[in-house]
Amino acid sequence: MKKILVAFSIMLSVVSIQSQTIQVLTEGTKTSIRGLNVVNDNIFWASGSSGKVAKSTDGGKTIQWQQVKGYEKRDFRDIEAFDSNTAIIMGVDWPAIILKTNDGGKNWYKVFEDSTKGMFLDAMVFDKVNPYLNINDTANIEVFGIVIGDPINGKPFFAVTTNAGSTWKKPIEDKKVKFLSLNEGEAFFASSGTNIKITDYNDFSPPFAVTGGKQSRLIDFLYHKDYGKLPIIQGKESTGANSIDVNNKTKKGVVVGGDFANDKDTTLNCVLINFNSIKPQFTHPQTPPHGYRSCVIYLTDKKLITCGTSGIDISNDGGKNWQLISNESFHVVQKAKNGSAVFLAGGKGRIAKVIF
Repeated sequence: MKKILVAFSIMLSVVSIQSQTIQVLTEGTKTSIRGLNVVNDNIFWASGSSGKVAKSTDGGKTIQWQQVKGYEKRDFRDIEAFDSNTAIIMGVDWPAIILKTNDGGKNWYKVFEDSTKGMFLDAMVFDKVNPYLNINDTANIEVFGIVIGDPINGKPFFAVTTNAGSTWKKPIEDKKVKFLSLNEGEAFFASSGTNIKITDYNDFSPPFAVTGGKQSRLIDFLYHKDYGKLPIIQGKESTGANSIDVNNKTKKGVVVGGDFANDKDTTLNCVLINFNSIKPQFTHPQTPPHGYRSCVIYLTDKKLITCGTSGIDISNDGGKNWQLISNESFHVVQKAKNGSAVFLAGGKGRIAKVIF
């Protein structure tokens, strides 16, 4: 009977692994896609190198590509979409720029530019709440957003918006508010636009961010607080945290990363975070993801998916154990904000859908 139960358990595991199919929707272009945002089961936008932006309004059955005029050499590594007409793209390198469209991508206009030497934007995140200003009455706030970038003069760059990215403001450091400093070789990875996450599980709701490189930490941009060194591989420019997601219901979080120069290495590439105490508690999964991972998201309270250049993993137990479901390379994975569809994007213009 014991042998039968073991065999049955193995069979269920195999079925679970095989129950996800990666359906490639498009590939073959020279663009590397790191920006992906899914509005609902039908609408998603993607952005990448060579000034390329993609959009679908029918769940990926057809995908419209465009090269943003005047920005053909820019790398748009993050994108936020609000509907089929409205989206924001982030051009990372100097000068750092953010563009917005209100007509489905026919026209893009500049909403932010910074030509400071050394500027490099890494990620954007948006929410209907305004955690940075800690305002309970959000009647005059359309959509709050924050963009972060590599350190300037030792301090991480960031700017905020309260009108869905139409205008941006750079907060000013003063005697009351002291910004955190980053160490030499510590920055943010612009790998998937997911190294910052706005939370809304309590009255404070800090936007948590994870750094990487020679040092990797968990920090927040509300109180500019350092929550300490993450127990993730670090010490080299190619190591550290790449992505964070937080489940507001369970007050749990997951961080993934690793060493992108050795993308099959599983050493300290994932950290589980418990926010149910004053200070976040860090632990490691029993079975980590199978290599370097650049993006992680919650699908349900217990189910997660993570991807990277060496494959895709699924966890069904809150991140404690991960199963490899594909060796295919992808940079970013996102779930519909209003729906259940899950899409992936990566190099060579590849966009795919996860079929459960």
